[in-house]
Amino acid sequence: MKKVLFASTALIATASVAAAEVKFSGYGRFGLGYVEDRSATASTVIVTTGGALTTLTATVTGSDTALISRFRLNIDAITETDGGVELSARVRLQADDTPAIGEQQAAALSGARFSAIYGGLRVDVGNVSGAFDNLANYYGNEPGLEFFIGQYAGVDYSFLSFSSTGSGDNAVFFQYAVGDFAFGASYDQRDAITATIGTGATGPIATGSTTSADRWDVSATYTFNNVTAALAYGENDDGSATAGSLTVLTLGADFGDLNATLFVADDDVNNAARNGTAYGFSLAYNIGAATTVNFAYGDGSGDDDNQQFGIGFIYDLGGGASLKGGLGQSERGLAADSTLQADFGVNFNF
Repeated sequence: MKKVLFASTALIATASVAAAEVKFSGYGRFGLGYVEDRSATASTVIVTTGGALTTLTATVTGSDTALISRFRLNIDAITETDGGVELSARVRLQADDTPAIGEQQAAALSGARFSAIYGGLRVDVGNVSGAFDNLANYYGNEPGLEFFIGQYAGVDYSFLSFSSTGSGDNAVFFQYAVGDFAFGASYDQRDAITATIGTGATGPIATGSTTSADRWDVSATYTFNNVTAALAYGENDDGSATAGSLTVLTLGADFGDLNATLFVADDDVNNAARNGTAYGFSLAYNIGAATTVNFAYGDGSGDDDNQQFGIGFIYDLGGGASLKGGLGQSERGLAADSTLQADFGVNFNF
């Protein structure tokens, strides 16, 4: 009897969602990673003898070579109206490692992104990516299993992006594509919270205030023959060191087995030492039926900008799986020493 009831319930549930579908996609990766002088920081807030609150930060040194991994599962629920409008929602489940202390993290669920798509029009709301994060060839060809080198290294501006393990920003993204042109824009209405901690007659006290911290960006993309050009501009008013404005121009082109991208940006942030022009390029070349070699270089004109360069490879194993690895170097500003990084492992898409 129980078996009959269970089967009936399953049929009813299936019929109720016959016009909709739920899709699963994502990837997994695991391997070894090396970071020269790898370290991690931890902070805690304590109450001092006088009643004030103090934050203590400790830096610990971990093993330079560690196991690295990530599991990412996208869960998409999709339906379509009688008028042809596709409605969907996505949440992401992601588990990462903490190589600096040699530990695995528990999987975390992201905030939801909702989408409406009709023809060339797309509107996303909730935990969304903005115009920069969606910009053609912004990231270029990133070497390594962990994509640890990028042509955008000299950019310090904080733009809107999808949060894989948190609630994300409650924002809206708009994109319209017609022919060879595409236009995008996003808006994030936020408030910046300022907290002041002091000592009262009965112990620690905290006061706070809010100010407008809106963030917005716009973009335009044009594709002609084998070349794609994209331009984006945005502003962030939250008052942080990474707020200000950003203008980005990217070019990408395919020449047979070679893909090349060029990146130029005006990075005008509140941290004067990181202001200036960011620039870089990347390459990917298919040297055989299953092997691709890639390279990326990124830098900036600011005194404290980040410089990165590195080379990597991808070997296709078939079935959505590949061997990936990379070797690169990073240096922040006028630091005396640069940091060497390398990784190698397996990536599989599903």
